[in-house]
Amino acid sequence: MAEGGVSLGLKYMAEWAGGAVALDLVDAYPLPPKDAVVEITVNDVKRWLGIDLTLEEISNLLSRLEFKSTITNNQLQVTSPNHRMDIGEGVVGVADVLEEVARSYGYDNIPTTTMADALPPQVGNPIHEWEEHLRDLLVALGLQEVVSYRMTSPEKESRITHYDEYVRLANPIAPEKSVLRRSLVASVIDSLEKNIRYSEAFSFFEIGSVFVPHKNELPDEPRKLAIAMTGLREATAWDVKDSPTLDFFDLKGRIELMLSGLRLTNITYTATSSYSHLHPGKAAEVKAGGQVIGAFGEMHPLVKEQYELGDSPVLVAEFDLDIMRAISPTYGIKTIPETPSMYEDIAVIVDESVKAETVEALIRQTGGRSVTNVRLFDLYRDEKIGEGKKSLAYALTYQAEDKTMTDADAAAIRNKIVKRLEKELGSKLRS
Repeated sequence: MAEGGVSLGLKYMAEWAGGAVALDLVDAYPLPPKDAVVEITVNDVKRWLGIDLTLEEISNLLSRLEFKSTITNNQLQVTSPNHRMDIGEGVVGVADVLEEVARSYGYDNIPTTTMADALPPQVGNPIHEWEEHLRDLLVALGLQEVVSYRMTSPEKESRITHYDEYVRLANPIAPEKSVLRRSLVASVIDSLEKNIRYSEAFSFFEIGSVFVPHKNELPDEPRKLAIAMTGLREATAWDVKDSPTLDFFDLKGRIELMLSGLRLTNITYTATSSYSHLHPGKAAEVKAGGQVIGAFGEMHPLVKEQYELGDSPVLVAEFDLDIMRAISPTYGIKTIPETPSMYEDIAVIVDESVKAETVEALIRQTGGRSVTNVRLFDLYRDEKIGEGKKSLAYALTYQAEDKTMTDADAAAIRNKIVKRLEKELGSKLRS
């Protein structure tokens, strides 16, 4: 039948394409398959299948599947049939043959037993676990994860940023997927643009790689986090008729909670105009331990014009996860303090140019270990406190490790803080 099919094919080839057909068929096969030969023992069957069989019983089971076997030196030498080219040799071949033994013996007849071997050591993946923890934090903060294509086009990315070089695909599936992305923010904004008409508010994030090309070398693949938010702060309802839109501080609050959940310390926020896609008056650079880890702010109006994103402000953030993960601290468990805390609010009037973080740093430095927490909770401006002035109100927590603090102890710390702020910042205590 096979030769008839070949002859018919050759006949049509000669009729359609011309030429002459040779008289005889030639079968040239340089690597003829060899029948696999495997040696198994009674112990192999016991250990792998958990059943007790003699070599004669094993040979009988395999003979039903056309395997040939010979017993020599308490071993069974098994030769596979010529049509079973799936049977390997060595350890793989032993597993293949024992699978045939189990199949012939009957899977239902194999008893259920507890694994006798010890469990291998469990090794985690710290990078994956850290990113999963970050995802959990962002979802708990009300953000929704998106996963976008790593393939894009320079034209799409140029709407938000410009790069001269890309990793180009030799055989792209479409013109709009001709290169590997350089900006994760561009990917998230694309997702936002595609979904903008479906809801009143969006809070998206994506964790992924960008691809930085190197000539004649594999590209770098730094891991990034991008966040995009826009729309109403509260969903429209019968009791919510006029909700404000999300603003700079909505995004900043989520970033603060995210960094707190990652246990990063020494966080500072500095106004910046170094990012072309961010509004120069509504953008901040984030540092942790003196290293820049990202930036966030409102999208620049000229950049926003390149997209169809509605009238609400669009808030954008991007973070370098490789740096954040490298400086993430390991931490132990602290015992619950035995002494009670004391709480006090303090409001100081300072010049408009004085940063809140500067005031907080001086409070912590002056209070030392007795001041366990400092939180800014109010910013107030009014002609009554003076032109070019502002009032910053902080909630302070006092606590001593070795004793219960008294009102006199707290007053001494407060007076020390007030004098330090007056001396270095020219502040006044607001009554």
